Amino acid sequence: MAEEGTVQETLQETSLGTSEVERLQKELEAARAQAAEYQEKWQRTLAEFSNYRKRQEAEFLERVRLSNAALIAKLLPVLDDLERAIQTVPQGLQMLTWVDGIYLIKRKLEVILESEGLRPIETQGKSFDPLYHEAALYEEVDGYEEGAILGEIQRGYMLGERVIRPALVRVARAKKK
Repeated sequence: MAEEGTVQETLQETSLGTSEVERLQKELEAARAQAAEYQEKWQRTLAEFSNYRKRQEAEFLERVRLSNAALIAKLLPVLDDLERAIQTVPQGLQMLTWVDGIYLIKRKLEVILESEGLRPIETQGKSFDPLYHEAALYEEVDGYEEGAILGEIQRGYMLGERVIRPALVRVARAKKK
């Protein structure tokens, strides 16, 4: 404000009329208002661009995560086949090196999938939960509560907090009276 006072005094001293000073002050105010408007628009555009960049990064990470989930879901049958192959090896052949090789290949695949966040869904001693389990069979069995999981037919998996494949299970049903 002190600057404006000195500007006015200087202008008046140079024999400009008061109407000329008022006109110049109005132009100065208009220029300041326009500069403030441009600055506000620039800041808004900068914030919008920052939000756009964050949104693009989040969408990219989501696409990568979904792509990984799709690939992992396609690899699960291979893991199942390797498990079945190991389970069906006759006792006399379990000491052969090629059988160890199959076990090592299966373990390598498991380690890779675990490093990507894949983990098996627990079924042992659990109750049936349709979010994590798929009932393949219902059996009337003594000694089990209604809805208890009797056994696992096919292992289920989660990727992070998302179910990639529900566990296929046998579920206890109360006996009919």
